[in-house]
Amino acid sequence: MSKGAAELRRAARNHILTPRLETPFHPRLEALSEVNDWYNWAGYKAPHSLFDPELEYFAIRSTAALFDISPMVKYRIAGPDAERYLNRLTLRDVRKLAVNRVHYTAWCDDHGHVLDDGTLFRLGDEEFRLCCQERHLPWLLDSAIGFAVDIREETEEVAGVALQGPTSFAVLAAAGFAEAARLKPFDIATFPHEGGTVTISRTGFTGDLGYELFVPRALALSLWDRLWQAGELHGIRAIGYGALNQTRIEAGFIVANADFVTAEGALRANRVRMPDEIGLDWLVDPDKPNFNGRKAVLEARRRQTLKRILVGLEIEGNVPAEHAIVYHRKKREVGLVTAGIWSPTAKRNIAIATLDRPYGSKIVDDLWVEIYALRELRYQKLMKRAKIVPRPFVKLARRTATPPALK
Repeated sequence: MSKGAAELRRAARNHILTPRLETPFHPRLEALSEVNDWYNWAGYKAPHSLFDPELEYFAIRSTAALFDISPMVKYRIAGPDAERYLNRLTLRDVRKLAVNRVHYTAWCDDHGHVLDDGTLFRLGDEEFRLCCQERHLPWLLDSAIGFAVDIREETEEVAGVALQGPTSFAVLAAAGFAEAARLKPFDIATFPHEGGTVTISRTGFTGDLGYELFVPRALALSLWDRLWQAGELHGIRAIGYGALNQTRIEAGFIVANADFVTAEGALRANRVRMPDEIGLDWLVDPDKPNFNGRKAVLEARRRQTLKRILVGLEIEGNVPAEHAIVYHRKKREVGLVTAGIWSPTAKRNIAIATLDRPYGSKIVDDLWVEIYALRELRYQKLMKRAKIVPRPFVKLARRTATPPALK
């Protein structure tokens, strides 16, 4: 057996023996984990909780929280046609995205069905980073035919961590990143760190004051330690996805393959969604040059053939309604709750739901949800009133305050 064949065989064996990859921050997370509660995120071992989901939630809303976002899929897109290519691919007008700015966007197939949503970072005139939930390299490469652009995945190479909460800037300042005070929401800046650089964006998935930091994999642990040491006097805690999910629901944010099924992931034709059906209609810029799905999206608007709508609900009582069926007049099934919690901050029972049109658009009254609550080892059926309310459910002034407060 040749040396190369032996290495391939060894790599294959190690892959089988390692069912989940470990992120660059995993040594720190593993040391902090008290409950051994892990889940699979894009092939990586990620914490659902580290010590207590409720206390982790309040770390986000009361002090500062660190959340490992390294498994988020990241693509580096660069070249003379990078802007034109991304403008052809995504819903928003990339020409309006300035250097050192970020915007939230989404992209569709040619039928106008959403493939994914994510954030687009403009790092230079001809250089971008696209972050998303699912892997799309074949689609991105196929879409790049005819463009002078280079596309490569950098998920493994770049470590990312989210620092969120009211004292998050205080932590950055104590860590030596005081210049981050000038960052407005969706701004980006680069700072020196351990002989390299860290890219800091004022972004997040919590609806709170927060930042996301990206560094080369080799500098990940030193960045974590720098933030952790600086945050000791500011109540910093590491958190898992359970707590983050609560705050993203309060912020009214949606998650691919949770609140909607991506076009590539859908097994049934009626599961796909257009942007207007999942609350992303505001992303569509019909005045920019042609983009994937433009004709289908605008035609559906013109002919009023959209079938569904995504809404925020406030539900009576305090039993979360996750995955509850929504009814009209307790009789007609009209939709499904995709995410629901009792909000500790809003003090309301809130939910995100997909409804069949015209329910949720023209018919908005007499809605009910069917909840099954576990009471003394038996499920009790509860029919609770629901009303449509605006998102976000929680709106915090500190999220946009510039410069941010130190406490």
